[in-house]
Amino acid sequence: MTTASGAPVLCERVVARPLLSYVLLAYGISWLLWAPAVFGVGGAAGAVLLTAGAFGPAVAAGLVVHWSGGSVRGWLRPLLRWRVPVQYWVYALGLPAALFLSVNGVLAVLGEQVHLDRLGGAAASWIGTFVFVALVGGGQEEPGWRGFALDRLQSRHSPLAATALLGLIWGLWHLPLYGIGFVGPMLFVVFYTWLWNRTGSLLLCVVLHGAFTPSLEHLVLVDDSLTVDAAILGVLVAAAVVLVALTRGRLGFDHRAVPVAARAGDLDRVAGH
Repeated sequence: MTTASGAPVLCERVVARPLLSYVLLAYGISWLLWAPAVFGVGGAAGAVLLTAGAFGPAVAAGLVVHWSGGSVRGWLRPLLRWRVPVQYWVYALGLPAALFLSVNGVLAVLGEQVHLDRLGGAAASWIGTFVFVALVGGGQEEPGWRGFALDRLQSRHSPLAATALLGLIWGLWHLPLYGIGFVGPMLFVVFYTWLWNRTGSLLLCVVLHGAFTPSLEHLVLVDDSLTVDAAILGVLVAAAVVLVALTRGRLGFDHRAVPVAARAGDLDRVAGH
């Protein structure tokens, strides 16, 4: 049955293709809001549009959950999941810092000058940047990427393949903002998958997201150069390979547990999975 509004037809299509619907909505919402800023709108208006666009993945996920008849409250509940073993908090807060501080060691071996005198100021700057990124500079994406898309991808593919696909989706989403710089999320994504699979906590994924940007911006104590970029790439790739090897490609996923998709509002039930 249809109505003049066409809403039932829309819901049927979303239920039939929830993941595709989500990706199209996430890209559409974000890119539409970013377009004016990308093409020249600056100042406060441009900043507002850029910030609003970053909420696209979460808004898209909420819409798909709602239109599919799932529980929006259930989908958002992992944002409040803070009672997890302390080692996961250490991982979320400390891994990015450890990775980017280790870049300094690599660069020192390569003969680059490491400005250790910057470390004190970097620590203070790290805190402010962390709060901003976690709240409105990237952390707000997590209910979409991890809280919605990853579960569905892992229900169809191996954890490693699902992670690679999400990395591509996540990376290309950044394309209007960063150009070829979109490859960054494709390297980070394995660290998020392991944390999400082990804890089911969106809050910790937000914390991890918030920690990556300030660690990159403030804890690499060497002036920018192609050597720095290469060292960062090498450290991230090496760490990702180690994590994949240690988990034998499972990245914390346990097929014996309750289906992970249930954590995102029981969408698999209404989508017929």
